[in-house]
Amino acid sequence: MADVVLVDKNDNEIGLLEKVKAHLNGGNLHRAFTIFIFDKNGKTLIAQRSIKKMLWPLYWDSACASHPVQNEGYVEAGKRRLLEELGFLCDLEVIDRFEYKEKYQNLGSENEVCTTLIGYFNGDIHPVSDEVADYKWISIGNLKKDMVKNPNKYAIWFKIALDRLIDQGKIKQES
Repeated sequence: MADVVLVDKNDNEIGLLEKVKAHLNGGNLHRAFTIFIFDKNGKTLIAQRSIKKMLWPLYWDSACASHPVQNEGYVEAGKRRLLEELGFLCDLEVIDRFEYKEKYQNLGSENEVCTTLIGYFNGDIHPVSDEVADYKWISIGNLKKDMVKNPNKYAIWFKIALDRLIDQGKIKQES
């Protein structure tokens, strides 16, 4: 199991910790990322987390969310995980960063400095079942409507990242 990069509130590396341990109890602040992928029609790719995930299994998420390893940049990590989880590559760009903390049942917590990446892709997707239970393309408007109607179906960091991108005008909430 890979280590996550522990950071301070300014995203400066302060150490490494095994991934599961970093998510136990209140969680240790560490680096993470979430990736928004859009197609030529402006729809975004969302992925349902595998049942095998320790935290938030079967919740809907952005196309991909994970952690960079030591000495790995966010874009490099994002490309690595897109290929490992969904079987494709595309250019990625860093567009936002935020910190959040959220407990999941009695199993653990997220405590992350989360960087948001964005990319564009029109091609075949090959999800890996250990990572992704399902996926679909959806408009931002319909996604937001479903998040309001079914808030407990979506990973917390995904909801935070999406709201921030809409509030900042970086993506539009059209139906």
